[in-house]
Amino acid sequence: MSFIVAIDGPAAAGKGTISRAVAEHFGLAHLDTGLLYRAVGARVLAGGDPVAVARALDPVDLENDNLRTPAVAQAASEVAVISDVRSALVDFQRGFARRAGGAVLDGRDIGTVICPDADAKLFITASPECRAARRHKELAEKGIEATFETVLADVMARDTRDSDRATAPLVAAADAVQIDTSDLSVDAAIARAVAVVEAAHRRKR
Repeated sequence: MSFIVAIDGPAAAGKGTISRAVAEHFGLAHLDTGLLYRAVGARVLAGGDPVAVARALDPVDLENDNLRTPAVAQAASEVAVISDVRSALVDFQRGFARRAGGAVLDGRDIGTVICPDADAKLFITASPECRAARRHKELAEKGIEATFETVLADVMARDTRDSDRATAPLVAAADAVQIDTSDLSVDAAIARAVAVVEAAHRRKR
């Protein structure tokens, strides 16, 4: 039985951590679709054409160690507004979702565009300040210097780009369960998500 879980939300809301935990809990494959855009962004920073890079993207590109840098994140957000780039990556994502046994995909348009018929949909969010604090801590742990104010400005600018883009804007699907992680521990957020998916799984059975 195929079972698809779509998890969307803005940057640093915790959807990646939650998605990996949900996938592990239910024994499903996991795809961080943001890595697709980061992989394209990284190659664009190296001089590639966004659309050409997206069309030629190889799964091995997702293993690049530099995909988590601020510069690549910025480039990913910029290439994500290009409709031809998004179109080139849609088939990759939908093919992954249809794999035998099911899958968990996280991103910004999974429940609305990539897998609108997903069996379970979640929208993970948190306040901009909370998300900036998390991202700032993450960067500091990696030895990347950045002020909190700069990180907050980047988070808010990315939110605007993601929400205002003409193609597949960031928005919660009408039937998605929203989880605000601002005041939740990691374990509590994961437990809440697992409960939502478990309920959807029971309904499908």
